[in-house]
Amino acid sequence: MSVEGIMLTYHKTTEEEKYVITEWKYPGEYAVYDSTPYEEQKKRGFGFANPANHFYSFYDETALVGFINLYEEETEIFFGIGVNPDCCGEGYGQQMTKTACEISKELFGKKPLYLEVRTWNKRAVSCYQKAGFVIKGEPIRQTTSAGEGVFYHMVQEME
Repeated sequence: MSVEGIMLTYHKTTEEEKYVITEWKYPGEYAVYDSTPYEEQKKRGFGFANPANHFYSFYDETALVGFINLYEEETEIFFGIGVNPDCCGEGYGQQMTKTACEISKELFGKKPLYLEVRTWNKRAVSCYQKAGFVIKGEPIRQTTSAGEGVFYHMVQEME
């Protein structure tokens, strides 16, 4: 199913949505993207509980299809995204990524966006490329809150 013509709506992520999102469970190798429960995030002050993060929830009519996070750094904006596991592979990520670029311009001006994505996650890499991001440099090995991995550093192509 293609969602290309569907207009997603979004708003700042609510407390209730943070609980729902952190309960999402991804299949197989994608389970690395399962979240730490929101209560734990609140205790430790990270993720959805970090006030420096700008989270937005996206809906297709009444269905919560995903969220984005924008985090301002000195010279650029870190971009994070999560798609509801029931909605992966349907085109929502690309729409959400394009909208994230627009929201970022409103919030932070012309600072470029960047993201890091696991090199094996071809579906996500393709999504980001279609939304205007390019791989910069060689893959990097790093440890994140979701464990160790090899990542591409991708940056938004500026117009």
